[in-house]
Amino acid sequence: MSTLVEIEDRGPVRIVAINRPEVRNAISTGVLLQLRAAFAAAAAAPSVRVLVLTGRGGAFSAGADVKEWADLQKGINQHPGHDWVSEATGLVQEIAGFPKPTIAMMDGPAAGGGLDFALACDFRIASAKARFICAYTRVGYPPDAGGSWLLPRLIGIEAAKLFAFTGDAWDAEKARSVGMVTEIAVPEALEERALALAAKLAAGPTIAIGLAKSLIDNAYRRSFAEQLIAEDRAGKICAETEDHAEGLAAANERRPPVFVGR
Repeated sequence: MSTLVEIEDRGPVRIVAINRPEVRNAISTGVLLQLRAAFAAAAAAPSVRVLVLTGRGGAFSAGADVKEWADLQKGINQHPGHDWVSEATGLVQEIAGFPKPTIAMMDGPAAGGGLDFALACDFRIASAKARFICAYTRVGYPPDAGGSWLLPRLIGIEAAKLFAFTGDAWDAEKARSVGMVTEIAVPEALEERALALAAKLAAGPTIAIGLAKSLIDNAYRRSFAEQLIAEDRAGKICAETEDHAEGLAAANERRPPVFVGR
């Protein structure tokens, strides 16, 4: 199987990179299958405490591979039994529900489904030359990889409608001004800034951070009383961890804690 997705570990930080620079990391069914496998492996690996999603060659992702879609209309299918939309829907849910912190490291264009996968991450660190496009409406199609759910929660309903309806490209500054982007870095410092945040998160109490992520992401579905019950359950899990014991010891000894992610 060709390496459409590259995986690299930097200590407890795993970098998952779409590797199709010749087509600006367009997302084919093969890419989706390899990304889903990469996320599943990272979720199951105790050594991985943060995941960074990126693209090779100066682009994050140009979105769906339109050539593959054209081939499908001609009856050419390189992945029989796998539907692009179904795989993309599965992947975006797996990114959003990933039990550890996620960062999208974004250089160059991010469009359509590629942008949706970045929106499903916890944070987005963008190069100053990044561009963001809701490519679906440009081809007469509605968002279908979670963008219609993710966008309004990040940037508000009105801004989400403007972005989707017009199909306009937003630069990094515009994206940051509405909350789509966490931080902008000059291109040559993009990796440094993204990995600095990743390292900071990886040094934290991984289980507690994962539970905090789940609590925050699901709070809007619950009443206040239900959220308090969920917090209590999460607290009881954390109470049994090595990191909680270390955190208490460090607080009493007035020193920085050294968390191990267990």
